[in-house]
Amino acid sequence: MMAKRSNLVAVEEDPGSAPKAATGIDSVRARGRCIVSLTRDRPWRNPLILLACLGLIVSLSMGMRQTFGLFLAPMTAAQGWSRETFGIAFALQNLMMGAAAPFVGWIADRKGAGWVLLGGGVLYAVGIVLTALASNGWQLSIAAGLLLGVAQACTTFSVGFGMLGRVYPPEHRSRVFGIMGAAGSIGQFVLLPYAGSLIAALGWFNALIVMSITIALIVPIAFLLMEPTPTAAARGPRVQTGAEALREAFGHRGFMLMTTGYFVCGFQLAFITLHFPAYLADSGFALNVATIALALIGLFNVFGSYAAGELGQRYPKKYLLAGLFFIRSLAIALFLVISKTEASVYALAAILGLLWLATGPLTSALIAQMFGTAYLTTLSGLAFFSHQVGGALGAWLGGHWYDQTGSYALIWSVSVGLGLLAALVNLPIDERTVERPA
Repeated sequence: MMAKRSNLVAVEEDPGSAPKAATGIDSVRARGRCIVSLTRDRPWRNPLILLACLGLIVSLSMGMRQTFGLFLAPMTAAQGWSRETFGIAFALQNLMMGAAAPFVGWIADRKGAGWVLLGGGVLYAVGIVLTALASNGWQLSIAAGLLLGVAQACTTFSVGFGMLGRVYPPEHRSRVFGIMGAAGSIGQFVLLPYAGSLIAALGWFNALIVMSITIALIVPIAFLLMEPTPTAAARGPRVQTGAEALREAFGHRGFMLMTTGYFVCGFQLAFITLHFPAYLADSGFALNVATIALALIGLFNVFGSYAAGELGQRYPKKYLLAGLFFIRSLAIALFLVISKTEASVYALAAILGLLWLATGPLTSALIAQMFGTAYLTTLSGLAFFSHQVGGALGAWLGGHWYDQTGSYALIWSVSVGLGLLAALVNLPIDERTVERPA
């Protein structure tokens, strides 16, 4: 059960796990005591407040990230860029977001998440302004690719899941991760119409400037999440170093299979987020149809992410992940063969929304279940790197193959095939807690 007093935090290992010395429970409890000490100094800073603040940051960050597809058509038309130029910049964004995630996670695990979130908020606002000012492809790649990619690594799920995983006990962890995943979708539901309205009223350049001011709200919220840096004594006896944790994860077959599936998730999401508005425009639909569709994805993912977290408390997570990928690919395949109407677009958006970010809570909860929480942010960051490599390929190949063939047909087919592969590779994962020698 969760502690009754709001200023106390329960930190335990998963039920049925290996003995304390084998799982690092003493170290985890020591870090939990560090958080307990902080919440006693600041009684208002209880787990629910932490969840609310992290949810708001992730909502802003992920919501903003989903809006960039709305800028593809007006920016490429105004600047004379090809869609591949735009796709390369946002492929780099996905790649940098993933590449930075393990390093950002290590800093958050060792030094506290607050500074990581603060730095990410500042970098996000600056990066959006520089994106608006970019006049050629390489400037766009530096601003929208490099800077925004690192900023998103600092302000999205990996850091939030790691912080919450140390605060909430195993019997609530998957559920809480689902709630934070839902928060990211609320941001998408709110910020997509917001961005679309700004583009229509102010033009793409001024819309980006207003968006940079909006994302800067992360900075004051991050100040509320500052943690004390744990001393060596507070962290308790050494059970694993970071290098040992990495070797253990890379030597674990289930971790590698899970990251392979996560790669496919990134591929599908990045392609759809960036190119779906242009695909609908090519099919004769107005911009507001794409805006509504992406907003519906965000709305339905509120329910999908929460449901994934709840189901993850009750059923094997590997089967949930496999089912998610299978249904997502089936929905895309059906959409491609039926007639395209506004109703079919919105139906696809609703189905995708239920499955959109549900992989995140399940994946991080599975990592915590298998390896514990001492290096949860770092290992989640590694898995997320695989996700973002897939995202980079999805964003780039969508633009590249379109410029080569004049159609998105090939990338849609590849996306469906990869989804079916992801469903298969999740099935053999061993979810049992890793046993370590005393």
